[in-house]
Order: sequence, then structure tokens, then C-alpha cells
Amino acid sequence: MFDNPVFIVTFLPVLLFSLTFHEAAHAWMSNRIGDPTARMLGRLTLNPLAHLDVFGTLMLFLSGFRFGWAKPVPVDPRNFTDPKRGMFLTAAAGPASNILLAIVCGFAVRVMIAVWGTSVAEGFNGALLRILGMGVVMNLSLAFFNLIPLPPLDGSKILYGLAPDRWDSALYRLERIGPMLLMGLILMGYLVKFSPIWAIMSPFVRIFTLAFSGIPLNVLYSLIYS
Repeated sequence: MFDNPVFIVTFLPVLLFSLTFHEAAHAWMSNRIGDPTARMLGRLTLNPLAHLDVFGTLMLFLSGFRFGWAKPVPVDPRNFTDPKRGMFLTAAAGPASNILLAIVCGFAVRVMIAVWGTSVAEGFNGALLRILGMGVVMNLSLAFFNLIPLPPLDGSKILYGLAPDRWDSALYRLERIGPMLLMGLILMGYLVKFSPIWAIMSPFVRIFTLAFSGIPLNVLYSLIYS
């Protein structure tokens, strides 16, 4: 599918907007609750150029659009009245923004199918349906990937915000080894053709794809890739 120019032309804009919206949501929440660092550095924007990471973008292309990252949003927790709560809300804003986009795209898919029925897969409607379907799957995948509680993912900061203070020392130690564990899990997916990351995410992606779009994930895949 990634050698299909038509697919890539529709896939890349959805991916770029989803990543940009995610990072801008971090910056918006951080600024709203007291830390202007991201806003002052120009990260409170939907301009994708402000959020692209050169190496992360290169990895995106080298991995066949299966792995990559945007530039992390800078946050100074000292500016929050309650640093732990501030980091929790800032981290949670990213996955929440992707879930919001998935809801919007899923609702649009429902409407298109209700209005046009089986003919929705033809012509311009078919192209729009592919984009919206990608929006559902991609944003749910981004949300639940980032909710995995391993540094440097958002889930680790959300866990830190929810965990009792007695867990702090263990979570600090996890900060050191978390990136290596995450990379190991990702590489395992390439080497043994079984992705532990997808095994963790897929039940949630499947449930919410059906809930938001009214279509099972495998059926939505067939519409996207047809």
C-alpha cells in the first residue's frame, strides 16, 4: 500500500495534521494552565513546520510510514501551581486531541454511509471516505500508542500524575530505561513479525473504531485500501 502514490497522497496529509494537532494540544494546555514556554517558542500553532523533527521525519520514511515522531513540546513544570497536575493535564491533552479527531472523522464516516450507502466508495466520495477512515484509525492509533506508560510517551507522564508520591522514585528510574524498552518492543515487531505494541493497542483501536464510525476495523481497512 505504501508504494501506491494515491494512497500516500491521502495518507501523508492525515498523518501530518494528526501529529501537528497532537503537539499543538500539548502547547495549548501547557499555556492555559500556567506555562508559556511552548507558546513563546512558537509551538502553539497548527503550522506543521513548527512541530516536525528532522530525524523523526526521516525515520518515518525509512520505516515505510510505520514509525516516526514529532518534536516534543517543551514544558517547564516549575511554572505550574501544581507541577504534578500540570504535567498530567499537559500530557493528557495530546492523546485527548487525537481521540477528538477520531470522533469527528468517525461521525463524518457514519453520515456519508447513511446518505450515500454503498455508492459512497465511488469517485470523490470514495476519496473523502478514505481520508476520513484514515483519520479514525490513525488518530486512535496515535492516541493509544501515546497512552502506553513508557517514557518518553505521554502515558508515562499521565501515570506520574496519577501515581501516589511513594511511586516517584520507581518512576524516575523508569525514565532512564523506558526509551530503551520502547525501542526494543518496536524493533521486536520488525524482527519477529509480531508487534507487542500493536497487541497492546489493537483491542482499544478496534473497540473505538466501531464505536466512532459504526464500522469494524477490518471493514474500514478494506474501504481505505480499496
